[in-house]
Parts: sequence; structure tokens; C-alpha cells
Amino acid sequence: MTLFFLAIAIIIFLLLIEVPVGFAFGIGALAFGYMQGTDVSFHTGAGYSQVNAFSLLAIPLFVLSGTLMGATGISERLLDFVNSFVGRTKGGLGAVTVVTCALFGAISGSASAAIAAIGKIMVPRMIKEGYPPGHATALVAVSSVLALMIPPSIPMIVFAIAIRESVAKAFLATMGPGIMLAIIYCGLNFWFLRKNTTITVAESLSFGDTVKEIGRTGKRASLAIIMPIIILGGIYSGIATPTEAGSMALVYTLAVGLLIYRTLPFNKLFDSTVEAARLTGAILMVLFFLFIMSRGMVLAKVPTQFADMLLTISDNKIVILLLINLLLLIMGMIIDDVSGGVLAAIILLPVTQKIGLDPIHFAAIVGTNLGLGNVSPPCAPLLYMAGGVTRQPLSTYVGPTMKFLLLGHLPMVFIVTFVPPVALFLPGLLD
Repeated sequence: MTLFFLAIAIIIFLLLIEVPVGFAFGIGALAFGYMQGTDVSFHTGAGYSQVNAFSLLAIPLFVLSGTLMGATGISERLLDFVNSFVGRTKGGLGAVTVVTCALFGAISGSASAAIAAIGKIMVPRMIKEGYPPGHATALVAVSSVLALMIPPSIPMIVFAIAIRESVAKAFLATMGPGIMLAIIYCGLNFWFLRKNTTITVAESLSFGDTVKEIGRTGKRASLAIIMPIIILGGIYSGIATPTEAGSMALVYTLAVGLLIYRTLPFNKLFDSTVEAARLTGAILMVLFFLFIMSRGMVLAKVPTQFADMLLTISDNKIVILLLINLLLLIMGMIIDDVSGGVLAAIILLPVTQKIGLDPIHFAAIVGTNLGLGNVSPPCAPLLYMAGGVTRQPLSTYVGPTMKFLLLGHLPMVFIVTFVPPVALFLPGLLD
């Protein structure tokens, strides 16, 4: 156990001095193997075998389809469609941002893609109409997490593979909480802005004109709206595996961008492919070293020892669940959601097994918690990315972000943890 904590300390130190995540985990894995006195090459074969799994092919497919969707202008069409419903009410643009981030998550499965695609468009628009800049940036940051919870979710693909559970069930485990969180954020947005006098609201339309606008924008966004239906329908009907659904998503995106919208010239196609390759390479590099490290930890019985250590603190299930949530929150603050998911699977799964927690319920807890950590200061990778994209100073959006998290996301973490049907109802429909 001492060697494990030392290896984790090395990784955290490297991350804090801004060493790239892949290299940090690589050095940590090598250090752990060296301190164990084992030949690291003994573990590389297992790491390569796990990274080479067919199911992981879904990651580059969804990443590439997501980057291509952003390049084709799909995000603007989705924004216009959602805006036709609530955009002409006070605080309506904020609700549009939340809902569009959720919809974009159902297309790309990436929080960073949601920030880049939605934040660049919506924050300037909200500020122009009188929204506080900090509120607008915070709303994009916290809403981006919905892309990690609404399927298809890249972190859930990796986590399900790591715990050897159904990817489809892991998708659905975070879907219910994701939808509930989107509703909560919309409500909080309206509540926080209720006394704001600087917001300008477009003139209301008659019922007939509103229906026409919804029809017009819906027609423009129809192909984007259909895409999640095709992907998720294919998976849950049993027609396609998640990997095959990723292939369907990519082919569909190319067809829409090249043949129908014709907004995907060669330079955009090339740039999107390079960006997807970069993101996929970074994810797989981290996974490779994590799998190597996990094999060493399993052979050293670290997960079992860690489970026993937690259970010596208390044998009360509620206390153990609170400790698990705290650890996941800290993980989310320090590392990205994919890496955090794999570490959680390695370290915490034995603990959950000993207290009789359903693995799919654990998947929902992990997904909800890591999302909270990713936007919680001091590290908060998604929060700082939102500030960088929107070019707002940190001091303007930290306060509004904390209000959204404390009143929205943190209660959802407790609901998911202590009200299992919230996480298990939808996956149970597949049984």
C-alpha cells in the first residue's frame, strides 16, 4: 500500500506542475513497477491487450464524429432550435445553453467539445443581451458536464470496460441523473437572474409565429436531432454494439457534412481528423499506462488492501459511500474523467463489492462525481477551459460556478448515491 500511495503522490505532483496527463501516468506506472522490483515489460503485454480491445474502438469513432459535428455548424442549428422555445423569455438564453450542451453531449460524448462548440457562440450572445459575464461562463462550464452524463459518454465506455459491465447499462445509469441535472440548472439559471435588470429580452411572438419559428429551426436542425436517436436506438434495440454505433455516427456525420449541409470542406475535414487523432492518442496513452499500473496493483493486492483499509474506518454503508464520494470528488479535481473512471474502477470497485453495491449504480456515482470534480476549484480542468474559451477572468465566474455546484450538482451526487432507483431504473429496462 505504501508503494501505491507513493506512486499516486508522484502522479499528482507531476499533474500539479502541468506535466501532460499521459506522461504523468506513464512515469507513475514505471515508478510503481520499479519500486515493486518487477520488470515493467512483464505488464506491457497486458496493457497493450486491454488497449487493443475491440470495444475501445468506439472512442476514436465518437471523438471523430463529435469534432466533425462541431465543424459542420451543427451546434448553431441546435442552438437556434432550442432558442425558438424559450429564447424570448428572461433568462431564456441560459436555459438554451444548458439544453444545447445536453443535446451536444448526446452527439459528441465530450465535455470539452461542448465547451468549445457552445461556449464560443452562447457566451458572447448572452453578454450582448445583458447577462453577467461570470454567470454566462459558469453556466457553460457546469452544463458541459452534461455531455459526460448524457450517452454516448466516452468516460462511461471506458469505465464499463474496466469493470467488465454492459456499456449500454453504464450509459443509461448516468442518463437519468443527467436529465435531472439539466432541469435543475435551468431552474437555478432562471432563479439567479430573476432580479437582474440589465437583461434585454427579444419581443415575444404570437403563438402562431412561435410555432412557425419552431418548425423552421426544427427543420434546419432535424438531421442533428435524429443522430442521437439513431445511435442510442441502434444500441438499445440490439441492432448495434456501441462500437458499431460509433461507426454509424461517423458515416452519418460525413454524409450530413459533405453531401447535405455541404459545410465540411477538405480543410475542416483535415483539421477535425487531426484534432480527433490528437484527443484519441492522449486518451489511449493514459489508458495504456493505467492498465499497466492496474495489473501491477492487482498482483500486489492493492485494491483488496485498500478496501480493507476503508472498511476498518467504518463498516457502516452510508459512511463508506460518503468516503467513496469524497475520494471521487478529489480524483475529479485532479485528473480528467476518463483517467478518474479507470482509477475508480481499479481502486474502489473492490470496496463497493464488499458493501454489496450494484456495479451499475457505482457507474452512476462515478460519472456524477467525477463531473462535479472536473468543474470544482482549485484544479477544475473544465472550469478553466470554459474561462479560456470565453476569455473571462477567473474572479468573475468562480462565485457563480460554486452557487450552481452547491445548489445543483452536489445535491444530485447525494441523490444518485442514496436513492439507487434514480441510477438503476433505466438500466433495469434492459434486463
